[in-house]
Amino acid sequence: MELSRARVAALPVLIISLMWAGGQAQACAVNRGDHIMLASLALDPDVFVWDSAQRLISYAGGDFNTAMVLRHTVLAKPGTTATATECRDRVARPKFSTKNVDIVGVKVTSGKIRGRFGWVLAEDVRRMDGKPVTAVLP
Repeated sequence: MELSRARVAALPVLIISLMWAGGQAQACAVNRGDHIMLASLALDPDVFVWDSAQRLISYAGGDFNTAMVLRHTVLAKPGTTATATECRDRVARPKFSTKNVDIVGVKVTSGKIRGRFGWVLAEDVRRMDGKPVTAVLP
């Protein structure tokens, strides 16, 4: 009888542990310190590197104010390398998508904008072998 009470008491701990482990499986696309490459899947493979996470989130959500884009971004050529400084899990919702996407803080390590810090969509991030870090969104 005492053994079955212990099992019943352990059940909530097991459920919480499984929920936590499931949440970890949905972790961010990259980890801090990962060496990455920037390249967009769009027709134009250049990548906007934003000066703030909030502006990137607004842009992804459909705020296409040209003056804001020109003032708060720099373009990274495809193949530009960077180091991930931060990753925010599913905080941007692209206007024409039903899924939220990660944004990645980067320090650019090659090209004309070497040394620059900024923010990019995880969809524009590749592993050093060129493979995307995220699944392609519909």
